[in-house]
Amino acid sequence: MAELNIVLVEPEIPQNTGNIARTCAATGARLHLVEPMGFKVDDKKLKRAGLDYWHFLDITYYKSLDDFFERTKGGKYYYFSTKAPQKHTDISYPDGCYILFGKETKGLPEWLLHDNPKTTVRIPMIDEARSLNLSNSVAIGVYEILRQWDYPELLENGKLREFEWEK
Repeated sequence: MAELNIVLVEPEIPQNTGNIARTCAATGARLHLVEPMGFKVDDKKLKRAGLDYWHFLDITYYKSLDDFFERTKGGKYYYFSTKAPQKHTDISYPDGCYILFGKETKGLPEWLLHDNPKTTVRIPMIDEARSLNLSNSVAIGVYEILRQWDYPELLENGKLREFEWEK
């Protein structure tokens, strides 16, 4: 199976992380949480957002951004930011890549973006908009990558409960 890694750097809002955890569970993506976080992992709001999916998650915790990069050395990293020089659809994402998202109030550190211009991407929006919600941004990024990979091992056809689809 293809591997996609979602990295939240210092997330602050438990509901966003819960929603992102649910997206990870539904798509088979791995979740990486970089401390410090603005909540405890046992936070009720966090669990409520992804409650019935929590057992599907593969989560790794890191003490800092330095700890994350040390433990994932050699990874292919892509940085989602409103400050990026190119669209998220301009990139071809390799299997096993890490897509990083910053904290809700500040995003990723600017030095990280500056040092990685070829892998820093933006989800297009109007100029007057400050940003999208973090969990929405992660979902957009995840599904663009999965679309490029032709949705590996994901169920593509739904079923009606009371009827059959005509062929």
